[in-house]
Amino acid sequence: MSNEFLLPNKYKLIGWCLLIPSAILGLILTFTGMETFRVKSKVFAIINEPLMEPTEFFKVIDSNITPTFVGALFIVGAMMVGFSKEKREDEFIAKVRLSSLLWAVWINYVLLFLSFAFVHGFSFLNVMMYNMFTVLIIFIVRFNYILYKNSKSVSDEK
Repeated sequence: MSNEFLLPNKYKLIGWCLLIPSAILGLILTFTGMETFRVKSKVFAIINEPLMEPTEFFKVIDSNITPTFVGALFIVGAMMVGFSKEKREDEFIAKVRLSSLLWAVWINYVLLFLSFAFVHGFSFLNVMMYNMFTVLIIFIVRFNYILYKNSKSVSDEK
């Protein structure tokens, strides 16, 4: 895997500083409802489908921007964490990065397939919402786990 598309290592810390708070806030919003920290603002919408009203296109609307803001921070933070160079970027790291990305995509689509088969109704919308984040989460967890496991085995050999 070419590392020309990777961010410099210093972005990893910034990413963690965005990812952890946004993940916590996202979990709070998930379990307490999206109205917990309601921040309304006028935003430009390409398409808006209010309940029981006609669909609107290319319009400025009033919206709760908290879920949008938290989701965007999570994605930016996770991208910085997942796609920043390690301090020692070598072929092993590149191989682990590619392998972890493949694992993440496979697991994500297996979970998505199972969701298509077994989750129905409004709950499926929630599954699709969380599915946006699973590739990044699985990738980060597996990549860092393999690096941690490898560092332990290297330190045990010394």
